[in-house]
Amino acid sequence: MGVQVGCLGWRASVRGLPMALRALLWDVDGTLAETERDGHRLAFNRAFAEYGVPLHWEAEEYGHWLAISGGRERIRAALVALEDAEPDPRRVEALQACKQRHYAELMAAGSLGLRPGVAALIGAAAAAGLRQAIVTTSGRAAVQALAERLLGSLAEAFDLWVCGDDVARKKPDPEAYVLALRGLALEGGAALAIEDSPAGLAAATAAGLPCLLTLSHYGGLEPLERFAAARAVVSALGGEGRVLRGPACPAEGITLSYLQHLP
Repeated sequence: MGVQVGCLGWRASVRGLPMALRALLWDVDGTLAETERDGHRLAFNRAFAEYGVPLHWEAEEYGHWLAISGGRERIRAALVALEDAEPDPRRVEALQACKQRHYAELMAAGSLGLRPGVAALIGAAAAAGLRQAIVTTSGRAAVQALAERLLGSLAEAFDLWVCGDDVARKKPDPEAYVLALRGLALEGGAALAIEDSPAGLAAATAAGLPCLLTLSHYGGLEPLERFAAARAVVSALGGEGRVLRGPACPAEGITLSYLQHLP
């Protein structure tokens, strides 16, 4: 694609040329935007208040609930812990629908934005002819709200969305990534997953995908050793990004060139 090798420390003469990168598979929450702390958490709290559920997740506490993937699953587990009984599935669905409404309202209010470097990398990948997909455990309604408010015309760069509604088993299960690779007709080695969490990394790795970790607020609270399977761990994308674990990178930061030449 005419991209120069810019990162330091490559051993191309020994390792040979890397497999051509043909696709980027993007996680959403924490990766495209800091939606867990500043979006989903607030929406859950508003739904609990609206339905009279005596729960309110502070930022630190909510980080523990992220070990449970999926909004319905998180609501169910919270109700079981609160009431020591299995909740009525209709109640869970009502709370989830209410939470999604509040999340869409938060998005519409403009309280969230894309993380640094995300828009530039999506645009650069599209210009270079790479295919791109969204692979997330979030529901399609939440992804649609984010796409409309934050991605705008960049949403056209994505060939495929695989959302929580599309799978029986959510991350860390690899099902979503397997579906994405199948939909793009690609082998895992030709694509790179971009994630922010241990569950996302586990899902990508189990699907045979190399993975770049761009640490979100909650991902940054984890020890770096939890991300040992990642090709690199970075603080952010673009010029603000720093490599925390993995191959060094030049001054321009975490660009498409860096991704294309990860070993």
